[in-house]
Amino acid sequence: MLDVAVKMLAKHGYHGVSMDDIGAAANITGPALYHHFKGGKEQMLADALIPVSERLLVGGRHFASLHSDSPRAALEALVDFHLTVTVESPEIVILHLHELDRLPSEPRRQVRRLQRLYVEEWVRVLCELTADLKPEQARVIAHGAFGLLNSTPYLALGEEVGPDEVRGVLREAALRALTATRAEP
Repeated sequence: MLDVAVKMLAKHGYHGVSMDDIGAAANITGPALYHHFKGGKEQMLADALIPVSERLLVGGRHFASLHSDSPRAALEALVDFHLTVTVESPEIVILHLHELDRLPSEPRRQVRRLQRLYVEEWVRVLCELTADLKPEQARVIAHGAFGLLNSTPYLALGEEVGPDEVRGVLREAALRALTATRAEP
Protein backbone atom coordinates (compact mmCIF):
# COMPACT_ATOMS: atom_id res chain seq x y z
CA MET A 1 0.00 0.00 0.00
CA LEU A 2 2.76 2.42 0.91
CA ASP A 3 4.63 1.70 -2.33
CA VAL A 4 1.47 2.46 -4.32
CA ALA A 5 0.96 5.67 -2.36
CA VAL A 6 4.56 6.78 -2.89
CA LYS A 7 4.34 6.23 -6.65
CA MET A 8 1.04 8.06 -6.92
CA LEU A 9 2.07 10.96 -4.70
CA ALA A 10 5.32 11.35 -6.64
CA LYS A 11 3.53 11.30 -9.98
CA HIS A 12 0.48 13.43 -9.15
CA GLY A 13 1.57 15.43 -6.11
CA TYR A 14 0.11 15.51 -2.63
CA HIS A 15 -2.98 17.46 -3.64
CA GLY A 16 -3.39 15.57 -6.92
CA VAL A 17 -4.28 12.24 -5.33
CA SER A 18 -6.90 11.26 -2.76
CA MET A 19 -7.05 8.41 -0.28
CA ASP A 20 -9.75 6.89 -2.50
CA ASP A 21 -7.38 7.07 -5.50
CA ILE A 22 -4.63 5.35 -3.53
CA GLY A 23 -7.06 2.74 -2.21
CA ALA A 24 -8.35 1.98 -5.69
CA ALA A 25 -4.81 1.56 -7.00
CA ALA A 26 -4.00 -0.75 -4.06
CA ASN A 27 -7.25 -2.69 -4.53
CA ILE A 28 -8.77 -1.66 -1.21
CA THR A 29 -11.21 1.04 -0.28
CA GLY A 30 -9.96 4.49 0.64
CA PRO A 31 -11.55 4.24 4.10
CA ALA A 32 -9.81 0.89 4.67
CA LEU A 33 -6.49 2.70 4.20
CA TYR A 34 -7.23 4.67 7.35
CA HIS A 35 -7.04 1.39 9.25
CA HIS A 36 -3.35 1.21 8.32
CA PHE A 37 -2.67 4.94 8.04
CA LYS A 38 -4.81 6.69 10.63
CA GLY A 39 -3.24 10.02 9.73
CA GLY A 40 -4.13 9.63 6.05
CA LYS A 41 -1.76 10.95 3.41
CA GLU A 42 0.30 12.83 6.00
CA GLN A 43 1.06 9.57 7.79
CA MET A 44 1.84 7.83 4.49
CA LEU A 45 4.28 10.59 3.69
CA ALA A 46 5.90 10.33 7.13
CA ASP A 47 6.05 6.53 6.86
CA ALA A 48 7.86 6.92 3.54
CA LEU A 49 10.20 9.84 4.30
CA ILE A 50 11.41 9.05 7.81
CA PRO A 51 12.77 5.59 6.95
CA VAL A 52 14.60 6.85 3.85
CA SER A 53 16.14 9.67 5.90
CA GLU A 54 17.23 7.13 8.51
CA ARG A 55 18.60 4.88 5.76
CA LEU A 56 20.65 7.74 4.32
CA LEU A 57 22.13 8.63 7.69
CA VAL A 58 22.95 5.06 8.71
CA GLY A 59 24.28 4.18 5.25
CA GLY A 60 26.28 7.40 4.97
CA ARG A 61 27.96 6.79 8.31
CA HIS A 62 28.62 3.17 7.43
CA PHE A 63 30.14 3.76 4.00
CA ALA A 64 32.22 6.72 5.15
CA SER A 65 33.56 4.69 8.08
CA LEU A 66 34.66 1.88 5.76
CA HIS A 67 37.23 4.30 4.37
CA SER A 68 38.22 6.27 7.47
CA ASP A 69 41.86 6.17 6.31
CA SER A 70 41.09 7.70 2.88
CA PRO A 71 38.85 10.77 2.61
CA ARG A 72 38.76 10.41 -1.19
CA ALA A 73 37.54 6.81 -0.96
CA ALA A 74 35.04 7.84 1.75
CA LEU A 75 33.70 10.59 -0.51
CA GLU A 76 33.37 8.16 -3.42
CA ALA A 77 31.53 5.74 -1.14
CA LEU A 78 29.14 8.49 -0.04
CA VAL A 79 28.42 9.47 -3.65
CA ASP A 80 27.91 5.84 -4.69
CA PHE A 81 25.60 5.17 -1.77
CA HIS A 82 23.54 8.30 -2.36
CA LEU A 83 23.19 7.44 -6.05
CA THR A 84 22.10 3.91 -5.19
CA VAL A 85 19.29 5.27 -3.04
CA THR A 86 18.18 7.82 -5.63
CA VAL A 87 18.38 5.49 -8.64
CA GLU A 88 16.59 2.65 -6.83
CA SER A 89 13.92 4.90 -5.30
CA PRO A 90 13.36 7.89 -7.57
CA GLU A 91 9.78 8.42 -6.40
CA ILE A 92 10.82 8.77 -2.77
CA VAL A 93 13.36 11.43 -3.76
CA ILE A 94 10.64 13.34 -5.62
CA LEU A 95 8.45 13.19 -2.51
CA HIS A 96 11.34 14.31 -0.37
CA LEU A 97 12.06 17.28 -2.62
CA HIS A 98 8.48 18.41 -3.23
CA GLU A 99 6.22 17.16 -0.46
CA LEU A 100 8.28 17.33 2.75
CA ASP A 101 6.46 20.49 3.84
CA ARG A 102 3.18 18.57 3.82
CA LEU A 103 4.31 16.62 6.87
CA PRO A 104 3.02 17.62 10.29
CA SER A 105 5.59 19.57 12.31
CA GLU A 106 7.00 16.71 14.42
CA PRO A 107 7.74 14.24 11.61
CA ARG A 108 9.05 17.14 9.49
CA ARG A 109 11.44 18.11 12.32
CA GLN A 110 12.54 14.48 12.58
CA VAL A 111 13.30 14.29 8.84
CA ARG A 112 15.13 17.64 8.92
CA ARG A 113 17.24 16.52 11.90
CA LEU A 114 18.19 13.31 10.10
CA GLN A 115 19.04 15.33 6.99
CA ARG A 116 21.31 17.68 8.96
CA LEU A 117 23.17 14.74 10.48
CA TYR A 118 23.58 13.19 7.03
CA VAL A 119 24.93 16.44 5.61
CA GLU A 120 27.42 16.66 8.49
CA GLU A 121 28.83 13.25 7.48
CA TRP A 122 29.62 14.74 4.07
CA VAL A 123 30.99 17.93 5.66
CA ARG A 124 33.35 15.90 7.83
CA VAL A 125 34.67 13.92 4.87
CA LEU A 126 35.04 17.02 2.69
CA CYS A 127 36.97 18.83 5.43
CA GLU A 128 39.27 15.83 5.83
CA LEU A 129 39.82 15.76 2.07
CA THR A 130 40.64 19.47 1.82
CA ALA A 131 42.40 20.66 4.95
CA ASP A 132 41.76 24.40 4.43
CA LEU A 133 38.05 23.94 3.73
CA LYS A 134 35.83 25.43 6.43
CA PRO A 135 32.78 23.43 7.55
CA GLU A 136 30.38 26.13 6.34
CA GLN A 137 32.03 25.98 2.90
CA ALA A 138 31.87 22.18 2.89
CA ARG A 139 28.17 22.40 3.77
CA VAL A 140 27.53 24.57 0.70
CA ILE A 141 29.47 22.14 -1.49
CA ALA A 142 27.59 19.15 -0.06
CA HIS A 143 24.21 20.76 -0.69
CA GLY A 144 25.28 21.61 -4.23
CA ALA A 145 26.22 17.98 -4.79
CA PHE A 146 22.86 16.84 -3.42
CA GLY A 147 21.16 19.07 -5.98
CA LEU A 148 23.11 17.32 -8.71
CA LEU A 149 22.61 13.82 -7.32
CA ASN A 150 18.94 14.37 -6.54
CA SER A 151 18.23 15.26 -10.16
CA THR A 152 18.41 11.50 -10.70
CA PRO A 153 14.68 10.80 -10.28
CA TYR A 154 13.78 12.95 -13.22
CA LEU A 155 16.25 11.06 -15.37
CA ALA A 156 15.64 7.63 -13.88
CA LEU A 157 11.89 7.86 -14.44
CA GLY A 158 12.39 8.59 -18.14
CA GLU A 159 13.17 6.22 -20.95
CA GLU A 160 16.05 8.13 -22.51
CA VAL A 161 18.91 7.09 -20.25
CA GLY A 162 19.20 3.84 -18.31
CA PRO A 163 19.88 3.69 -14.56
CA ASP A 164 23.49 2.53 -14.96
CA GLU A 165 24.30 5.37 -17.34
CA VAL A 166 22.55 7.89 -15.07
CA ARG A 167 24.56 6.60 -12.13
CA GLY A 168 27.87 6.76 -14.01
CA VAL A 169 27.36 10.24 -15.45
CA LEU A 170 26.14 11.74 -12.19
CA ARG A 171 28.85 9.99 -10.17
CA GLU A 172 31.58 11.51 -12.29
CA ALA A 173 29.96 14.95 -12.30
CA ALA A 174 29.43 14.92 -8.53
CA LEU A 175 32.97 13.81 -7.76
CA ARG A 176 34.37 16.51 -10.02
CA ALA A 177 32.22 19.14 -8.36
CA LEU A 178 33.01 17.93 -4.85
CA THR A 179 36.77 17.79 -5.37
CA ALA A 180 37.29 20.78 -7.65
CA THR A 181 36.34 23.31 -5.01
CA ARG A 182 39.12 24.51 -2.80
CA ALA A 183 38.90 26.93 0.07
CA GLU A 184 40.51 30.32 -0.34
CA PRO A 185 43.64 30.92 1.77
